Amino acid sequence: MAEKTVQGAQVVGRVAQLLRIVGRSPEGGAALPAIVEASGLTRPTVYRLLNSLAAEGLLDHHAETGTWHLGPEIYVLGAVAANRYAIEDLARPSLQRLADETGESAFLSIRRGDETVCLLRVEGSFPVRSFVLHEGVRFPLGVASAGLAIMAFLPEAEVDRLLDDGGARAARFGPAHTAERIRANLEATRRNGYTVNPGLILEGSWGMGAAVFDRQGNPAWALSLTGIEQRFRPERQEFLGKLLLEEAHKITQQLGEHVSAR
Repeated sequence: MAEKTVQGAQVVGRVAQLLRIVGRSPEGGAALPAIVEASGLTRPTVYRLLNSLAAEGLLDHHAETGTWHLGPEIYVLGAVAANRYAIEDLARPSLQRLADETGESAFLSIRRGDETVCLLRVEGSFPVRSFVLHEGVRFPLGVASAGLAIMAFLPEAEVDRLLDDGGARAARFGPAHTAERIRANLEATRRNGYTVNPGLILEGSWGMGAAVFDRQGNPAWALSLTGIEQRFRPERQEFLGKLLLEEAHKITQQLGEHVSAR
């Protein structure tokens, strides 16, 4: 019985992993070789699980391109789950205000485990944009402005655990993501209240972020702005940071009021 329980948990973990991998490519879909590589599983295992998920409506397979996409059942489940979480409805006006007042693209990201996932995007009026961030994209905590903003306000023991990654962040995202460099950015975030990402993922693509806290005071979400370097000069950062903090504070307060009213 114990062995069956372990095997069952392993299957659930693999299914969740494959859904997350496919979900990272919401528009173009994910090809089988890319899913196999990202999952670390064997090709037959991945193919079998993908087809099982498709049979349940959790995934779709595009016959012409060979790519896999999130299926209609995921949409239904997401719509039902959305009724329990007010964050998107609360955040949308803040994102719109940020985009209107700055001209930059504004985003809401959520913490999921050791990652952040972008949930919402509102485009600003400035014609030149950065496309590093989009709905569904995931980054490890400590990478990108949302992940830095959230990580900065986690307990120190948790920060230590996250940064003890054997250099995985630096290997994937470049030398600006060593533990030492991330810690320096976290300290600056704590001083200012907001974080600045000076093109650390893609040269010339800058971002700034501020954490949104749940009712228990945990950093669970983040607002961020992204754009080209020229729009994030030092003389403008204070203005952008102030706006981010104001909107993040509004959402944090509204979340508390929403929970209290239920």
